[in-house]
Amino acid sequence: MILKKTSLENLVLLESPVHVDKRGFFRKTYHEELMSDFGLATSWKEEYFTTSKKDVIRGMHFQLPPNDHEKIVYCVKGSVMDVVLDLRTDSSTYGSSESFNLKENDGLALYIPRGFAHGFLSKEDDSILSYKVTSVYNPTSDSGILWNSFGFDWKIQTPILSDRDCNHTLFKDFESDFL
Repeated sequence: MILKKTSLENLVLLESPVHVDKRGFFRKTYHEELMSDFGLATSWKEEYFTTSKKDVIRGMHFQLPPNDHEKIVYCVKGSVMDVVLDLRTDSSTYGSSESFNLKENDGLALYIPRGFAHGFLSKEDDSILSYKVTSVYNPTSDSGILWNSFGFDWKIQTPILSDRDCNHTLFKDFESDFL
């Protein structure tokens, strides 16, 4: 597994080999010792996944302190454009966003630190994104930034959105507790 820095402070792209043969493929998605050696979280509390139709946007989600968390995401099936937004006011990349194309069999995952909003656009029907998080979901800490309010070009005019995701706070109105 190789850890690569991104343009956003402390956001890490994880790359692991994918072994393919006539049966299918095999891929390592987590390595505790390596993650620990790089100072990344190794204590995971929950893991879940979403299945999304093409043109679905989910995001931009996060948990507020004190229930905020680190997150590892990777695409199990299909493909997504994964998007992160830095909400940490003391970060040199505060307010900046970056996207990553994640797809099945590519060996890529994102390690998303505390203080980032996260979302994605499903680029195929039945895309599956897996999430591993360091805190248990807390509904009172659940929050989000409106998907089209922070200057990111999703390259789609009419995405499929939940009512929840249509009603998140505008980025300009968000008062961050993330340091």
